[in-house]
Amino acid sequence: MKHLITPAIMSGGSGTRLWPLSTQQTPKQFHALAGDRTMIQQTILRAQGETEEISFSAPIILASAAHRALVAQQLAAIGCAPQAVALEPMGRNTAATAAIAAALATETDPDALVLLLPADHVITDVAGFHAVIARAAPMARGHIVTFGIEPSRPETGYGYIRRGESLADGVFAIDSFREKPNAATAQSYLDQGGFSWNAGMFLFHPRVLLEEMGAAAAIRDGALAALAGATREGVDILLDAALFAAVPSQPLDIAVMEKTTKGAVAPCDIGWADIGSWDEVWRLAARDANGNAHQGPTAMLDGANNLLLSAGPTICAAGIEDLIIVATKDAVVVLPRARAQEVKAMLEAAKQLQPRD
Repeated sequence: MKHLITPAIMSGGSGTRLWPLSTQQTPKQFHALAGDRTMIQQTILRAQGETEEISFSAPIILASAAHRALVAQQLAAIGCAPQAVALEPMGRNTAATAAIAAALATETDPDALVLLLPADHVITDVAGFHAVIARAAPMARGHIVTFGIEPSRPETGYGYIRRGESLADGVFAIDSFREKPNAATAQSYLDQGGFSWNAGMFLFHPRVLLEEMGAAAAIRDGALAALAGATREGVDILLDAALFAAVPSQPLDIAVMEKTTKGAVAPCDIGWADIGSWDEVWRLAARDANGNAHQGPTAMLDGANNLLLSAGPTICAAGIEDLIIVATKDAVVVLPRARAQEVKAMLEAAKQLQPRD
């Protein structure tokens, strides 16, 4: 049996840990941080084509209404004609988004599986990605399958999934979800084996997802009501603002996956990364002989293992190591790579600054 897959691309995040390049007006998914294409474009392009087991339909895009024009520009640049663009008046997290994706997918093909993907991830092994989707597709007819990434290091910035009994070749029941661990706990997960990083990617039949959202009926029913009351203009679907504002905000993991008996995980090693910090941008970037990564007008003398990225003024640096320097027309950020997770706190501090006379 060949499975039709409807990609549903979630593009609602703000990416504040990549400030000052990523902003509420132009979040990280609309920037080219890992190649020549922007991250949302890469996400759409890797969910195209067909193999012997699967074929992809035109995508559903789920984005902030504030980014309506930006999304249209991004799609046009790669020649993508989506089947729908659902525009959210405000963020209500991934459970509500998943319910809307499921409902929209049934409008085109009630039997298609939905592949729910964040728009801001990197996957370098596209063939491997398609292979794990094909492996998971039969189980997704009756389960909500999440893709677990085989951990390559004791990462403390990701949640983990512990797999249980085997359900099919390469697909397992979910024993438990684990929150972001400390370093010692993360190392113990690697030592034990059977743990995967939680990548937040899901494959499911719309009927199964909506049935299992009975445990989060207020989210499901509220999201579907906002969809029913939406204004439609071509492929654009502007959700009813008042109804959507009343929807509880929860991630799909908490609203559904931690409660359902139909959760499953398909472990995979597909060159995945969640670019959630400037240190991760450095890790994934091409670097010179001294370990420096450059983007934009930058110059380095006698430095090592730095990230220099400019979307505005020229950056010139000398004699430094293990630093992040990011410059835009609005702000300049400088901090050690080891403290990359503190950018969000830096943004909050910047918001408190008083204008100078």
